[in-house]
Amino acid sequence: MDWFCCFGASYSKLAGGRSSSTSGKGRSHEGLVKFGFSLVKGKANHPMEDFHVAKFVQIQGHELGMFAIYDGHLGENVPSYLQKHLFSNILKEEEFWVDPRRSIAKAYEKTDQAILSHSSDLGRGGSTAVTALLINGQRLWVANVGDSRAVLSRGGQAVQMTIDHEPNTERGSIENRGGFVSNMPGDVPRVNGQLAVSRAFGDKSLKSHLRSDPDIEDSNIDNHTDVLVLASDGLWKVLSNQEAVDIARKFKDPQKAAKQLTAEALKRDSKDDISCVVVRFRG
Repeated sequence: MDWFCCFGASYSKLAGGRSSSTSGKGRSHEGLVKFGFSLVKGKANHPMEDFHVAKFVQIQGHELGMFAIYDGHLGENVPSYLQKHLFSNILKEEEFWVDPRRSIAKAYEKTDQAILSHSSDLGRGGSTAVTALLINGQRLWVANVGDSRAVLSRGGQAVQMTIDHEPNTERGSIENRGGFVSNMPGDVPRVNGQLAVSRAFGDKSLKSHLRSDPDIEDSNIDNHTDVLVLASDGLWKVLSNQEAVDIARKFKDPQKAAKQLTAEALKRDSKDDISCVVVRFRG
């Protein structure tokens, strides 16, 4: 798309081929906002299913930071599709600059419909999503489906910007749609005994019992807001929101912060794919 222009992103991959570890960093055009990311493949015997977005673009005189984590299940096709299409679908909404909330909600819905209509190509899998849009370094819009999470540091205190969509907390919605929640098989509540999140993109076989509408929050980025952490549940299963913020704030370089967060999750024996994006708003 000819109105996309990206600034200062650099990447590194380890263990070639389907890399087991990826990290990188970048900054806004003025250099005031910096980001870093780190993704580490989990111990499961399948390819990496976490995907991310971290970049700045200039559109219609605005600078837009785009950050996301997509945590796939039953394959990589759906999170890969989201990585390519979700943000562009949001920006295609004519109302985006006047009504970001409505535009984000509509784009999430349209993107899920497109995934379901392409299920013969994309397969039966699905994905969570957490997306963050930073407009002109001043206004932050965060949306999520599933259990990938965004946490903001405000005055050093962790503020969760997303809602974990878990089967137990949304049992009523699932049962109203004809589904059920069961801890069997396994040790966590699952929709129809299969899926450990109550909202997701894709998952055609379960879709009649799942939601894919996002929760959306916005925030002004003021002098008390210093760091944003987006991560998949591979991180949040073993770190609290405050622990993640405390680690991220120790590093002026957000790539080092992201790498430290994934390293700490590994050290705490997280077995899932672990991915995180750290955005540092100043300093």
